[in-house]
Amino acid sequence: MEEPLIPVVPMSHTAHIRSHRKPRRSASTIAMRAGVASGVLGTLAVATAAGTANAAEPVTQTLELPVLTGDLAAQVAQSAQATQQAAANYQLQAERDAAATAAAKEAKKDLADAKAEAKKKAEAARKAAAERATRAAERTTLTSTSSSSSSDSTSSSTATGSAAAVIAFVKAQIGDAYVSGGTGPNSWDCSGLMQTAFKQVGVDLPRVSQDQSTFGTQVSLDNLLPGDILYWGSAGSAYHVAVYVGDGMFVGAQNPSTGVAEKPMSYDPPTGAVRVL
Repeated sequence: MEEPLIPVVPMSHTAHIRSHRKPRRSASTIAMRAGVASGVLGTLAVATAAGTANAAEPVTQTLELPVLTGDLAAQVAQSAQATQQAAANYQLQAERDAAATAAAKEAKKDLADAKAEAKKKAEAARKAAAERATRAAERTTLTSTSSSSSSDSTSSSTATGSAAAVIAFVKAQIGDAYVSGGTGPNSWDCSGLMQTAFKQVGVDLPRVSQDQSTFGTQVSLDNLLPGDILYWGSAGSAYHVAVYVGDGMFVGAQNPSTGVAEKPMSYDPPTGAVRVL
């Protein structure tokens, strides 16, 4: 049995070529994409317009200052008062520091002065002790000399010429007052009496005892003659003078309690003598 024949339909010359067209999108998809594009374009337009406006006109920003309320004003006043108090405290502390520094310097100076004064007093005490020792030794010498012989020159009472005139003058002043710096006629100090007495015989003595103790020739205390000047202390630094009148006696303006008086050598032994006649 023969198979039936199937009729052959003629095909187009392009039927075997696949279509180059893209598949169509749905209307909803197209509409949505159009909306998005429109929104983007709108945003760009707004941004561009804003940028242009900003470039054309500067933006002015206004700052609002806080209003001073009652509490804020009180806080500001309190802060200012605290600042002033701190400044005052700083100044007070600076003044205290300056005062403390000045006090320390003054205390240091006072200490130095006190040390110098103590040293000076110690030196004066040492010299006084040395002079007392010297006078004690001289007292011993004078005592032995006075008792050795009544014919010794130390006990001689014979005065002649200028020496007799000097002795007569000083004895005439016995009983006058002692006044520091006195040069007569009724009050004297030791060197003032000596200067005036020797001026009676034409001898011009220096004014003070220190210089009178080196005027003339130094003589030993065991070889005295009437009219010799006695001194106490060292030569050139004597603090008292009188005149030897013989027989172991001297006359001088001693001190405010005795005035001008005649005393034995043992009353206050001298440390040296000079001869000017």
